[in-house]
Amino acid sequence: MTFQPESEADSDEIESRVEEAIADNDVVLFMKGNRLMPQCGYSKRAVELIGQHVEEFETIDVLPALPHYREALESRSGWETIPQTFVDGEFVGGSDVLAELDERGELASELDAE
Repeated sequence: MTFQPESEADSDEIESRVEEAIADNDVVLFMKGNRLMPQCGYSKRAVELIGQHVEEFETIDVLPALPHYREALESRSGWETIPQTFVDGEFVGGSDVLAELDERGELASELDAE
């Protein structure tokens, strides 16, 4: 699912795309940039942590409509920072939470990795 919104993308459209991405993917990471070119260190760390445990996961670049994505994600998760990871429709956390889960040896099971 590749999405490049116009700069005038409205909040309702982004809210709908967030809900669709969460519903349609086992693991989805809302991040700055993309898997091949993360645009912040936190997003890069989240991609690396998830990638250690699952091969297939969706990434959504929030930068083309950052204020709308930030609002839609915060209303869904209660978390105001990006990146944000959702697994099976449930909010897991940002890169710091992923790192903590990894340190405790719990990230693979949280991501439902084999």
